[in-house]
Amino acid sequence: MDDDRGLVALCQKGDVEAFEQLVIRHQKKMLNIAFRMTGSYDDACDIVQDAFVSAYKEIRRFEGRSQFSTWLGTIVVNLSRNRLKQVQASRNRREVSINAEEGEVGIDPPSGEPSALEMMEKRDIQRGVQECIGKLDMDFRAVVVLRDIQGYAYNEIGEMLKVAEGTVKSRLFRAREMLKNCLKKTLGVL
Repeated sequence: MDDDRGLVALCQKGDVEAFEQLVIRHQKKMLNIAFRMTGSYDDACDIVQDAFVSAYKEIRRFEGRSQFSTWLGTIVVNLSRNRLKQVQASRNRREVSINAEEGEVGIDPPSGEPSALEMMEKRDIQRGVQECIGKLDMDFRAVVVLRDIQGYAYNEIGEMLKVAEGTVKSRLFRAREMLKNCLKKTLGVL
C-alpha cells in the first residue's frame, strides 16, 4: 500500500501512532498467514504479536527495498516456522491425551442460515484442507499459504522466502499436487 511508506517513515522517527496504524492495517492478513502456517489460532495470535513487536524494534533498519507488508510477512513466516519446530520438539517429549480436543454442540434455530449438516460438512472440509496443508513440508506449506490463501505475488514470496521466483513457482506446483492427492485421500474428492 502506498500509505505504508509514509507511515513507516513516521515510525522510523519514533511515531508510535503511525505504527499503530500499520498494525491495524496488516494484523488480519498476518494472523491469517500465521494460522494457515501453524493450524493453531492461539499460536497464530502469539506469532503475530511477536512479529509486530519485532517489527517495531527493527523498524529503523527497514530500508524500503520491498513493501512493508512483504517485510512483515517474512517475519511472520519465520516465526511460524520456529513455532512449528518448537511444537514438534515438544510433541516428541510428552504424551498427548486422546481426549485433548472436544467438539462443541450448538443450537440450530430455524433460519435462512445453512443447516447444521451443511455447516458440519463445511467445517469437515476446512479441517481436511488445513490438515493437508499441515502435512506439507514447510517450504511447500509456505508457498501455498502465501500465494493461494494470501494472494502474494511470486516475486514477493521469493523475497519473503529468499528463493528465486522460479523456485516459488516450482514449489507451488508440487505443493498443489500434494494437496490434491492428500484431499483425495482425506475427503474422497477431486
